[in-house]
Amino acid sequence: MFQSNIRRAVYAGSFDPPTNGHLWMITEAQKLFDELIVAIGVNSDKKSSYTIEERKQMLQAITQSFPNVRVASFENEFLVNYAHSVNARFIVRGIRSNADYEYERAIRYINADLHAEIQTVFLMPPREIAEISSTMVKGLVGLNGWQNVVQRYVPSAVYAKILHDRQAA
Repeated sequence: MFQSNIRRAVYAGSFDPPTNGHLWMITEAQKLFDELIVAIGVNSDKKSSYTIEERKQMLQAITQSFPNVRVASFENEFLVNYAHSVNARFIVRGIRSNADYEYERAIRYINADLHAEIQTVFLMPPREIAEISSTMVKGLVGLNGWQNVVQRYVPSAVYAKILHDRQAA
């Protein structure tokens, strides 16, 4: 079924914008696999703050030190079907809470129904970054003193992009 013995995994998300939580997941996952594809899942029903190209650029900037990581995107497709199309044998997902676990567990079984040969690997981030989300970061931007707060939750390249965009606005 798979073309090689390469242990390839896909870690997907909206990454709108990438956070320190995403970077932790990428850092840990790239240690486990020969190749990690960080894939931006595009949902045309969702309004994004950043274009696909901007998110790719931010992800490339924060992953440039990992030679086994590449950034891609997919649209209007089940993650497991995308993983299959790039010959990935693994999907990496983060578990931050009980609600995440219940949701991801159900999706894992649906994925197995579609492609039983693709395994889902769950990683649990440390407590100090477990609550960080792109939505939370976007909600902080613009409030008095937001710069000092947001800077704690995103990689420096992402912070620079957010700061640049706010100054340009």
